[in-house]
Amino acid sequence: MSKKYKLGVVGTPIEHSLSPFIHSRFSRNENINLEYLPYKVDDHSFSEFINDFFSDKSSKGLNITLPHKKRAAALDGVISKEAKYINSVNTITFNDRNLYLHSTDGIGFADDLVSKGLSLDQKNVCIIGAGAAVESILYVLAKNNVSLISIINRTQQNAERLIRKYSSMTNFQIETNETIQYDLIINGSSAGLTGKFKPPSDLLLLDKKTFFYDLNYSLAETPFCKWASRYSDNVYDGLGMLVHQAAHSFERWFNIFPDTDPVIQDLIKMRT
Repeated sequence: MSKKYKLGVVGTPIEHSLSPFIHSRFSRNENINLEYLPYKVDDHSFSEFINDFFSDKSSKGLNITLPHKKRAAALDGVISKEAKYINSVNTITFNDRNLYLHSTDGIGFADDLVSKGLSLDQKNVCIIGAGAAVESILYVLAKNNVSLISIINRTQQNAERLIRKYSSMTNFQIETNETIQYDLIINGSSAGLTGKFKPPSDLLLLDKKTFFYDLNYSLAETPFCKWASRYSDNVYDGLGMLVHQAAHSFERWFNIFPDTDPVIQDLIKMRT
């Protein structure tokens, strides 16, 4: 019988995480025997949990979700350049008695856009929000040679902080420009999921070629996606990003990149 690997996802809340479903599909399709469970861990217990989890010889890795991504970046381990820069870790691999710390959110986002037919090269991008979800993709956006990034945020200080941090990597501005044709509109605000989303009033040059992407995902249509559907057929939520970032985590653990399409189709079927 093949060795059974122990993995999981750590966060609070964690009950509604789709990660166990996704990785169970990956493991089945790739014929890898694993146990992947959700772990609800509070702030004070996080470091102790990590130590206890990896004391088990069968433990291979963990995914980290809110609110622990920054806490994971402070663990004693080998951290990737991107994860260190954005101060966020969503993937831990245990190998040769070391913890290897990575973020796969950004590359998962970029991969999903490519799968939907959008290259980021020389694109004008508008981002709504300036929190942790936005920062998790900014590094990859900048590295993919976008032409311009505009940030809309209720708290200007948060937007200014991101611009100061990333301005050496690409061209930023803190408000939108009604004369600019944006190729990609990204919602990184949780208001896009709660129903409190207020559409930006100054995005005038929108058409059916514009891509709209909500970093949130839900089994129901998000308010952002509902608004965006008035302008374009290229409207997506973060479900594909979730699967693609999970695939990159899986590759870190097993050196195999799983097929994402069947898993995405399974999740889409759950919506109907």
